[in-house]
Amino acid sequence: MIDLTGRQAVVTGAGSGIGRACAQRLAAAGAHVVVVDIDAEATVKVATEVSGTPVVADLSAPDFVNALPADVDIVVNNAGFQHVAPIEEFPPEVFAKIIKVMVEAPFLLVRATLPGMYERGWGRVVNISSVHGLRASPYKSAYVTAKHALEGLSKVISLEGAPHGVTSNCVNPAYVRTPLVEDQIDAQAEAHGIGRDEVVERIMLAPAAIKRLIEPGEVAELVAYLCGPHSSFITGTSLPVDGGWMAR
Repeated sequence: MIDLTGRQAVVTGAGSGIGRACAQRLAAAGAHVVVVDIDAEATVKVATEVSGTPVVADLSAPDFVNALPADVDIVVNNAGFQHVAPIEEFPPEVFAKIIKVMVEAPFLLVRATLPGMYERGWGRVVNISSVHGLRASPYKSAYVTAKHALEGLSKVISLEGAPHGVTSNCVNPAYVRTPLVEDQIDAQAEAHGIGRDEVVERIMLAPAAIKRLIEPGEVAELVAYLCGPHSSFITGTSLPVDGGWMAR
Protein backbone atom coordinates (compact mmCIF):
# COMPACT_ATOMS: atom_id res chain seq x y z
CA MET A 1 0.00 0.00 0.00
CA ILE A 2 1.19 3.52 -0.84
CA ASP A 3 0.17 5.97 1.87
CA LEU A 4 0.43 9.64 0.90
CA THR A 5 -1.82 10.94 3.65
CA GLY A 6 -0.92 14.53 4.49
CA ARG A 7 0.94 15.11 1.24
CA GLN A 8 -0.11 17.73 -1.30
CA ALA A 9 0.41 17.02 -5.00
CA VAL A 10 0.21 19.16 -8.12
CA VAL A 11 -0.65 17.34 -11.35
CA THR A 12 -0.56 19.33 -14.57
CA GLY A 13 -2.66 18.37 -17.57
CA ALA A 14 -4.91 16.57 -15.11
CA GLY A 15 -8.16 17.14 -16.96
CA SER A 16 -7.91 13.92 -18.98
CA GLY A 17 -5.73 10.97 -19.92
CA ILE A 18 -2.59 10.22 -17.92
CA GLY A 19 -2.96 13.34 -15.78
CA ARG A 20 -6.46 12.44 -14.70
CA ALA A 21 -5.38 8.88 -13.88
CA CYS A 22 -2.47 10.23 -11.82
CA ALA A 23 -4.75 12.62 -9.93
CA GLN A 24 -7.14 9.77 -9.15
CA ARG A 25 -4.38 7.40 -8.05
CA LEU A 26 -2.58 9.91 -5.82
CA ALA A 27 -5.87 10.93 -4.25
CA ALA A 28 -6.70 7.27 -3.59
CA ALA A 29 -3.36 7.03 -1.75
CA GLY A 30 -4.40 9.90 0.49
CA ALA A 31 -2.81 12.95 -1.14
CA HIS A 32 -4.62 16.21 -1.62
CA VAL A 33 -4.37 16.88 -5.35
CA VAL A 34 -4.21 20.27 -7.02
CA VAL A 35 -5.73 19.58 -10.44
CA VAL A 36 -4.22 21.85 -13.10
CA ASP A 37 -5.50 22.04 -16.67
CA ILE A 38 -6.33 24.62 -19.33
CA ASP A 39 -9.81 23.12 -19.81
CA ALA A 40 -11.96 24.70 -17.09
CA GLU A 41 -14.81 22.19 -17.27
CA ALA A 42 -12.49 19.19 -17.15
CA THR A 43 -10.43 20.72 -14.33
CA VAL A 44 -13.45 21.20 -12.09
CA LYS A 45 -14.82 17.77 -12.95
CA VAL A 46 -11.62 15.91 -12.03
CA ALA A 47 -11.07 18.02 -8.91
CA THR A 48 -14.58 17.13 -7.79
CA GLU A 49 -13.93 13.43 -8.47
CA VAL A 50 -10.80 13.43 -6.29
CA SER A 51 -11.94 16.00 -3.69
CA GLY A 52 -9.05 18.17 -4.81
CA THR A 53 -8.44 21.80 -5.71
CA PRO A 54 -9.08 22.94 -9.30
CA VAL A 55 -6.70 25.43 -10.91
CA VAL A 56 -7.40 26.51 -14.47
CA ALA A 57 -4.12 27.64 -16.00
CA ASP A 58 -2.39 28.12 -19.34
CA LEU A 59 1.09 26.72 -18.85
CA SER A 60 2.41 28.74 -21.79
CA ALA A 61 1.86 31.89 -19.72
CA PRO A 62 4.94 32.73 -17.60
CA ASP A 63 2.90 33.76 -14.55
CA PHE A 64 0.85 30.56 -14.27
CA VAL A 65 2.80 29.52 -11.16
CA ASN A 66 1.26 32.42 -9.25
CA ALA A 67 -2.05 30.55 -9.23
CA LEU A 68 -0.52 27.44 -7.65
CA PRO A 69 0.46 26.72 -4.05
CA ALA A 70 4.18 26.61 -3.35
CA ASP A 71 3.91 24.27 -0.37
CA VAL A 72 3.51 21.04 -2.30
CA ASP A 73 5.28 17.74 -1.69
CA ILE A 74 4.72 16.12 -5.08
CA VAL A 75 4.90 17.59 -8.57
CA VAL A 76 3.75 15.57 -11.57
CA ASN A 77 4.72 17.37 -14.78
CA ASN A 78 2.33 15.82 -17.25
CA ALA A 79 0.82 18.59 -19.40
CA GLY A 80 1.65 18.60 -23.07
CA PHE A 81 0.33 18.58 -26.59
CA GLN A 82 1.43 17.33 -29.97
CA HIS A 83 1.78 18.64 -33.50
CA VAL A 84 2.75 16.35 -36.35
CA ALA A 85 4.41 17.84 -39.43
CA PRO A 86 7.68 17.64 -41.39
CA ILE A 87 10.33 20.06 -40.10
CA GLU A 88 10.14 22.25 -43.19
CA GLU A 89 6.39 22.68 -42.65
CA PHE A 90 6.43 22.89 -38.83
CA PRO A 91 5.02 26.26 -37.62
CA PRO A 92 7.70 28.01 -35.51
CA GLU A 93 5.08 29.44 -33.16
CA VAL A 94 3.76 25.94 -32.42
CA PHE A 95 7.30 24.67 -31.83
CA ALA A 96 7.89 27.51 -29.35
CA LYS A 97 4.62 26.88 -27.50
CA ILE A 98 5.35 23.16 -27.12
CA ILE A 99 8.71 24.03 -25.55
CA LYS A 100 7.03 26.51 -23.21
CA VAL A 101 4.38 24.07 -22.02
CA MET A 102 6.55 20.94 -21.84
CA VAL A 103 9.94 22.33 -20.75
CA GLU A 104 9.70 25.87 -19.39
CA ALA A 105 6.53 25.22 -17.38
CA PRO A 106 7.99 22.19 -15.54
CA PHE A 107 11.10 24.27 -14.79
CA LEU A 108 9.03 27.16 -13.42
CA LEU A 109 6.83 24.86 -11.35
CA VAL A 110 9.76 22.99 -9.84
CA ARG A 111 11.62 26.25 -9.26
CA ALA A 112 8.66 27.52 -7.22
CA THR A 113 8.13 24.35 -5.19
CA LEU A 114 11.65 23.09 -4.46
CA PRO A 115 12.35 25.55 -1.61
CA GLY A 116 9.43 24.18 0.39
CA MET A 117 10.45 20.58 -0.34
CA TYR A 118 13.99 21.38 0.80
CA GLU A 119 12.70 22.97 3.99
CA ARG A 120 10.58 19.92 4.81
CA GLY A 121 13.31 17.48 3.73
CA TRP A 122 11.04 15.50 1.41
CA GLY A 123 9.78 15.82 -2.14
CA ARG A 124 8.91 13.91 -5.28
CA VAL A 125 9.11 15.20 -8.84
CA VAL A 126 7.74 12.86 -11.49
CA ASN A 127 8.04 13.96 -15.09
CA ILE A 128 5.80 12.25 -17.61
CA SER A 129 8.21 11.91 -20.48
CA SER A 130 7.78 9.41 -23.30
CA VAL A 131 9.61 6.84 -25.34
CA HIS A 132 10.23 9.95 -27.43
CA GLY A 133 12.36 11.25 -24.59
CA LEU A 134 14.67 8.32 -25.38
CA ARG A 135 14.08 7.77 -29.09
CA ALA A 136 13.02 9.94 -32.02
CA SER A 137 10.28 9.64 -34.61
CA PRO A 138 9.81 11.62 -37.80
CA TYR A 139 7.35 14.54 -37.98
CA LYS A 140 7.54 15.22 -34.20
CA SER A 141 10.46 17.63 -33.97
CA ALA A 142 9.02 19.81 -31.19
CA TYR A 143 7.65 16.96 -29.09
CA VAL A 144 10.85 14.90 -29.30
CA THR A 145 12.96 17.98 -28.52
CA ALA A 146 10.78 18.87 -25.53
CA LYS A 147 10.81 15.36 -24.07
CA HIS A 148 14.59 15.10 -24.43
CA ALA A 149 14.92 18.45 -22.65
CA LEU A 150 12.59 17.28 -19.88
CA GLU A 151 14.84 14.25 -19.39
CA GLY A 152 17.82 16.54 -18.85
CA LEU A 153 15.92 18.80 -16.46
CA SER A 154 14.80 15.79 -14.44
CA LYS A 155 18.38 14.62 -14.01
CA VAL A 156 19.54 18.03 -12.82
CA ILE A 157 16.68 18.17 -10.30
CA SER A 158 17.70 14.74 -9.02
CA LEU A 159 21.30 15.83 -8.44
CA GLU A 160 20.39 19.10 -6.75
CA GLY A 161 17.54 17.60 -4.76
CA ALA A 162 19.28 14.50 -3.42
CA PRO A 163 20.84 16.17 -0.33
CA HIS A 164 17.39 17.49 0.59
CA GLY A 165 15.35 14.29 0.34
CA VAL A 166 13.91 15.15 -3.07
CA THR A 167 13.85 12.63 -5.93
CA SER A 168 13.17 13.28 -9.59
CA ASN A 169 12.42 10.70 -12.25
CA CYS A 170 10.92 10.36 -15.71
CA VAL A 171 8.22 7.89 -16.66
CA ASN A 172 8.42 6.99 -20.34
CA PRO A 173 5.26 5.48 -21.80
CA ALA A 174 4.80 4.39 -25.36
CA TYR A 175 1.37 5.15 -26.86
CA VAL A 176 -1.29 5.50 -24.17
CA ARG A 177 -5.03 5.40 -24.79
CA THR A 178 -5.65 9.14 -24.36
CA PRO A 179 -7.28 11.99 -26.31
CA LEU A 180 -3.79 13.17 -27.28
CA VAL A 181 -3.03 9.84 -28.95
CA GLU A 182 -6.41 9.81 -30.67
CA ASP A 183 -5.53 13.17 -32.20
CA GLN A 184 -2.12 11.83 -33.21
CA ILE A 185 -3.71 8.94 -35.06
CA ASP A 186 -5.60 11.38 -37.27
CA ALA A 187 -2.52 13.56 -37.80
CA GLN A 188 -0.28 10.60 -38.64
CA ALA A 189 -2.89 9.22 -41.02
CA GLU A 190 -2.87 12.50 -42.89
CA ALA A 191 0.93 12.85 -42.82
CA HIS A 192 1.54 9.32 -44.10
CA GLY A 193 -1.51 9.07 -46.36
CA ILE A 194 -2.82 5.89 -44.69
CA GLY A 195 -5.86 4.86 -42.62
CA ARG A 196 -6.26 5.14 -38.85
CA ASP A 197 -6.00 1.38 -38.28
CA GLU A 198 -2.80 1.27 -40.30
CA VAL A 199 -1.34 4.09 -38.18
CA VAL A 200 -1.95 2.11 -34.99
CA GLU A 201 -0.64 -1.19 -36.38
CA ARG A 202 2.21 -0.06 -38.66
CA ILE A 203 3.52 2.99 -36.79
CA MET A 204 2.41 3.11 -33.17
CA LEU A 205 2.57 -0.56 -32.22
CA ALA A 206 5.27 -1.72 -34.63
CA PRO A 207 8.27 -1.16 -32.29
CA ALA A 208 6.57 -2.70 -29.25
CA ALA A 209 6.50 -6.39 -28.34
CA ILE A 210 3.12 -6.08 -26.64
CA LYS A 211 0.64 -5.11 -29.33
CA ARG A 212 -1.83 -2.86 -27.56
CA LEU A 213 -2.15 0.70 -26.35
CA ILE A 214 -1.26 1.36 -22.70
CA GLU A 215 -4.05 2.27 -20.30
CA PRO A 216 -3.60 5.55 -18.35
CA GLY A 217 -4.02 3.72 -15.04
CA GLU A 218 -0.95 1.60 -15.77
CA VAL A 219 1.18 4.73 -16.00
CA ALA A 220 -0.44 6.19 -12.88
CA GLU A 221 0.50 3.14 -10.83
CA LEU A 222 4.18 3.69 -11.56
CA VAL A 223 3.84 7.39 -10.78
CA ALA A 224 2.29 6.55 -7.42
CA TYR A 225 5.08 4.10 -6.64
CA LEU A 226 7.69 6.78 -7.36
CA CYS A 227 5.91 9.04 -4.88
CA GLY A 228 5.83 6.42 -2.13
CA PRO A 229 8.25 5.42 0.62
CA HIS A 230 9.82 2.47 -1.21
CA SER A 231 11.18 4.62 -4.04
CA SER A 232 13.47 6.84 -1.98
CA PHE A 233 16.62 5.46 -3.68
CA ILE A 234 15.23 5.77 -7.22
CA THR A 235 16.23 9.11 -8.68
CA GLY A 236 17.68 10.60 -11.84
CA THR A 237 16.43 7.78 -14.00
CA SER A 238 13.94 7.08 -16.79
CA LEU A 239 11.50 4.21 -16.47
CA PRO A 240 9.99 2.98 -19.75
CA VAL A 241 6.41 1.71 -19.80
CA ASP A 242 6.72 0.70 -23.40
CA GLY A 243 5.70 -2.92 -23.96
CA GLY A 244 9.25 -3.83 -24.99
CA TRP A 245 9.91 -0.91 -27.35
CA MET A 246 13.36 -0.18 -25.84
CA ALA A 247 14.33 -3.86 -26.05
CA ARG A 248 14.96 -3.53 -29.78
